[in-house]
Amino acid sequence: MFCGRRRRTLVGMTATWPDWQPDGGTVLGIWAHPDDEAYLSAGLMARARRAGARVVCWHATRGEQGTPDPQAWPPERLAARRVAELAESLRLLGVTEHRFLGYADGHCAEVPLAEAVAPLADLMAELRPALVVTFGPDGITGHPDHITVSRWVTAAWRQVRHGKLRYAASSHWFLRTFAEVHHRLGLLPADTEGVPDDQVALAVRLSEAELDHKRAVLAAHASQTESLAAAMGEALYRRWYAVETFRAPTPAELSAVAVPEEAT
Repeated sequence: MFCGRRRRTLVGMTATWPDWQPDGGTVLGIWAHPDDEAYLSAGLMARARRAGARVVCWHATRGEQGTPDPQAWPPERLAARRVAELAESLRLLGVTEHRFLGYADGHCAEVPLAEAVAPLADLMAELRPALVVTFGPDGITGHPDHITVSRWVTAAWRQVRHGKLRYAASSHWFLRTFAEVHHRLGLLPADTEGVPDDQVALAVRLSEAELDHKRAVLAAHASQTESLAAAMGEALYRRWYAVETFRAPTPAELSAVAVPEEAT
């Protein structure tokens, strides 16, 4: 129910990607921490909502460990702030359906697979989404919670098998274009492989107006975003998040994730 209606070539790219446009159907995003959804899919969610599509967004944790200064921001205090930031971010996107799974930040891998997958599979069976977006097995940044959420969502999707499952992915174009800033700021693991440009299955290239909107959405997550924006500089920061790319899971990745019945 979702298709690429137009094709655009990005400057410096060797591949031409469909520029995703919504065509009805529900979008479901499942992420680990508040701000994951903004960086990786704010443009996608905003387009879907402008087209009148239903968008549902769930998070595994409240992100209470997401600070380099835990004395100034103890977990309870930071959790409250990040919940408020997420509420504002989703308000700007027009997303009204949200839930926290309630797991502890940094401890998702300790949750039994069946416990985590059950509500996600139930949600997918109820919503029958056209599109499900989450992390790939690399978690983008390698964060253990990201990797674990990818496993949960993949297992739930394998149970329900409705709509398309797409993993947020760093394209080779993105890694080439921003290699210097990634190295300088230590933003991605050094061994990040990314996805070849011709394997990008879904791309959202933001217009200037969409970039302005996404910037406001990211600014709502100020505890997580504004220090990075300052370190990059505003112009580079806008370019950095201007294209959202996703790939399809491979058959090997799907078969590598056991559904809970297989895991017990």
